[in-house]
Amino acid sequence: MDGFQEILFTLRQNKLRTVLTAFGVFWGILMLVLLLGAGRGMQKGMSEGRFNDMNDCIWIFPNITSVPYQGFGVGREIQFTQSDMAAIRQQFPDVRYMSSENSLGNFVNPDTLVSYGLKSGTFNVLGVGDEYFNIKEKIKFNDGRRLDPLDTDDNRKVVVVGMRVSEKLFASSDTAIGKQIQINGIAFRIVGLFYDKGNRGVMSERIYIPVSTFKKTFGGGETVSLIVVRPKTNADAFELEDKIVALLKQRHHIAPEDTRAMEISNVARDTADLKSVFNGVTAFIWIVGIGTLFAGVVGVSNIMIITVKERTREIGIRKALGANPRSIVLGLLCESVLVTSVAGYAGLVIGVGILEIISAILVRLNLELPYFQNPEVDLTIAISALLLLIIAGVVAGLVPALRAARIMPIEAMRAN
Repeated sequence: MDGFQEILFTLRQNKLRTVLTAFGVFWGILMLVLLLGAGRGMQKGMSEGRFNDMNDCIWIFPNITSVPYQGFGVGREIQFTQSDMAAIRQQFPDVRYMSSENSLGNFVNPDTLVSYGLKSGTFNVLGVGDEYFNIKEKIKFNDGRRLDPLDTDDNRKVVVVGMRVSEKLFASSDTAIGKQIQINGIAFRIVGLFYDKGNRGVMSERIYIPVSTFKKTFGGGETVSLIVVRPKTNADAFELEDKIVALLKQRHHIAPEDTRAMEISNVARDTADLKSVFNGVTAFIWIVGIGTLFAGVVGVSNIMIITVKERTREIGIRKALGANPRSIVLGLLCESVLVTSVAGYAGLVIGVGILEIISAILVRLNLELPYFQNPEVDLTIAISALLLLIIAGVVAGLVPALRAARIMPIEAMRAN
């Protein structure tokens, strides 16, 4: 207790210097916490905004050939069929789920007229297979149900619609479930209402129909617009992608080196690429944060050097009265650790508090920013950074403290 009171007395005697030193440490840990939280929020925002599919899905789109092969010329349009899907299912047991997407109109620009009463709009209308929503597990159904195998088997004229479709066709107080909408003049009953945050919510402007009903109502025969596959849990998504692409190229007489005949979107690869980008961002954040912390530690070291110099006479008197070097070193180190710990802890608490306030505001206002969501920081990492800072504070104060312990009493008494 005496030692603690002595440290507090010393700090009070140099209030401005103590505050400036503590602020350097406080600011360093605060900036590190905020930077890590912001980086995490940006990562979550970009990941969830760009990818609303499971991270092991493989999307395969037919395109136009760019290499002549087996007597077929360049510019041939590739068209997938139901038999392609059957061949994939038969030859590759690693396929867990598989479905097709069949577009009634344009995939990119919604152009299918949908109406309810006097209200109407143009949306994407797609026919999908039984397992489609096992592949897109992240789609959130706010009301009703998903499409199921019985809808396909019985050719039911049912649909599930996105939230943006419902907002445009129905009053806010109405429930879309059970209502009948007209798609190109044909009545369909709504059984589910979903929200898909993919592509910043644009995917919620879609309407899904059972594939059998879609084919029977709008035609299309055996053709499919695209094929989506989800591997089994322990399967290699990249290896499965290569095998499926090779099979489809063989079936449609596509040159092995033709990379334009099919467009492949492997979410696992896209996720890995995005992760590597954010690993670089995180590394940059740590470099900046540690640099800021280092500046605070340098401030602690400087203040300890100044403290030793100012207290040279006092240290000499204490040694002349019998104080051993250990007590002198310990006293100075405790002073360094106290300043570093209190300031660092304050920075940690305030930093986490700021992130929590931002998250609460985003949730309260129901804001979904395109590239930023729910900033947070791993407390384990933050506390580890604080402990590292305290250790650095000890090291920063150790050299001046050892120097003080080596001062000879007679030399200290002569110091001005």
